Amino acid sequence: MTIAAKDIEAADLPDHPEKRDYSPYHFFTAEEWSRFRADTPMTLTADEVQRLRSLNDPVDLREVRQIYLSLSRLLSTHVESSQMLFEQRKRFLSMSETKTPFVIGIAGSVAVGKSTTARILAQLLSRWPSSPKVDLVTTDGFLYPNAVLQRENMMDRKGFPESYDVGALLRFLSAIKAGQPNVRAPSYSHLTYDVLPDQFTVIDRPDILIFEGINVLQSRNLPADGKIVPMVSDFFDFSIYIDAEESLIHSWYVNRFMRLRETAFKNPESYFHRYATISEDAARAIAEGLWHNINLKNLHQNILPTRPRADLILQKGPNHLTEKVALRKL
Repeated sequence: MTIAAKDIEAADLPDHPEKRDYSPYHFFTAEEWSRFRADTPMTLTADEVQRLRSLNDPVDLREVRQIYLSLSRLLSTHVESSQMLFEQRKRFLSMSETKTPFVIGIAGSVAVGKSTTARILAQLLSRWPSSPKVDLVTTDGFLYPNAVLQRENMMDRKGFPESYDVGALLRFLSAIKAGQPNVRAPSYSHLTYDVLPDQFTVIDRPDILIFEGINVLQSRNLPADGKIVPMVSDFFDFSIYIDAEESLIHSWYVNRFMRLRETAFKNPESYFHRYATISEDAARAIAEGLWHNINLKNLHQNILPTRPRADLILQKGPNHLTEKVALRKL
């Protein structure tokens, strides 16, 4: 029995009715998902949400109530279960080890809203009644410095997997999961578009660590000899992928670039200052070129293929707000 190509295409969307019975995910509309909030209290104000959201991201208190409070409640059950399992294993092994941080990975394309999601979640989680210590780290600091990328002729591959110091990434997460104190994460400046030399954020044994970046769910080639080859996602206890239609992400990226041209790019110290002084048409053409020649290729080759590895997928609609939620079945 064969399946026609059109049937494969018709059922390609993960929430397509013909595929739901075989999918590893449960699917919910935003309205359905909002009901899982139950009695989770709103602990953010409208002003705080406005400060936490990224440029061109319209997330507001309604979106927090509808999507993020339910997600916060779900994550609380995972953290509590992880803590109980840890205590049971400690008794089983008769060991006196210390509980390590619960690590949440957040992945997705550029301009899709990962940073907003990460910041809002960090604030909501830190305001649980138990007042856990929550830290947030992005993968930007683990990029190779521009000098290295320029020397290796990889500036137009910035953001691709090979542009990151994977060894440093794995050493950082290994130290976090080993419960080591004062683990240093390199800092990055979006103004200078470069890693800041000798500047670090110190992460000291948080209860929860949110680790955000476009390629954090990236897999690696496995060795033929069976040696252990860790992946960044091996250190995650829960993972989230922020998703949207390609045409929407394209539009958001270009619009954000044009907004930055009127704001951050005007700073003479900005790496992109030169784009603030050219015509609007020229700037838009450059934004389109950056999207098609770099970011779209990265999306197709490296980012989108990692979507099925996530525990939860937030699907955004044209207004940049979440319309659907997919949660991996247990």
